[in-house]
Amino acid sequence: MPELPEVETTLRGIEPHLINRAVKRVIVRDKRLRWPVPADVKKAEGQKFIKLSRRGKYLLLNMTQGGLIIHLGMSGSLRILHHPLSPQKHDHVDVEMDNGVCMRFNDPRRFGAFLWTDAALTDHELLRELGPEPLSDDFTADYLYEQSRGRRVAVKNFIMNGHVVVGVGNIYASEALFMAGIHPQRHAGRISRQRYAGLLAAIRDVLGHAIKQGGTTLKDFVNSEGAPGYFAQELLVYDRADSDCFQCGTPIRNKVIGQRSSYYCPACQR
Repeated sequence: MPELPEVETTLRGIEPHLINRAVKRVIVRDKRLRWPVPADVKKAEGQKFIKLSRRGKYLLLNMTQGGLIIHLGMSGSLRILHHPLSPQKHDHVDVEMDNGVCMRFNDPRRFGAFLWTDAALTDHELLRELGPEPLSDDFTADYLYEQSRGRRVAVKNFIMNGHVVVGVGNIYASEALFMAGIHPQRHAGRISRQRYAGLLAAIRDVLGHAIKQGGTTLKDFVNSEGAPGYFAQELLVYDRADSDCFQCGTPIRNKVIGQRSSYYCPACQR
């Protein structure tokens, strides 16, 4: 699944090709996504993209009036095409610009979203209850500590809860918890303020570094030019079950926590 670094990489890839460009035509080949693609996406035609941003894993494409909200789901990607290319099986939506450039939305598993709103994009019901951005000043150790009090949920599930903090997905939660030395099953409410400070630093470090590497490609993710992300080459625990821990040599374990595969070192994390 594309996580925050992959979505941020996508945003940075498409922005130079869309900003201040007018939409000539929107083509919807298959509207059967997580939510049906609304007919209102045609309202983009004739309008310019004036601002592109990200909120959690949502891409926000502001136009002169209203805008598009896009989620890549489990396997989605956005490609920038500079020359005509015949659509393939899972190419569901094309947004053609006035200069001939095309933004193509591909989603084999169809868990993504391609929506339109007439109102302010950040006021959309999918976005208004989201937690702070993990790389923002609003995300602090004190905030994590206070939010966790009284919670018996596993800390890995806690930091993956979008109402607590957005964009910390399965890969980066496993990596950050390893870097902070915290066992993924430890109850969130039993972690000290000091350890949350370490976890905060680890989350920011792993996300920032992954963005610089263009995200992580394990199966599906490609950036706007069709290239993979390279952070997978630097993963410390994720997808390394039974391999030796880089720090102590203990075999990495894999355990399902909250219906997601979780990777950790039983010696380094407590």
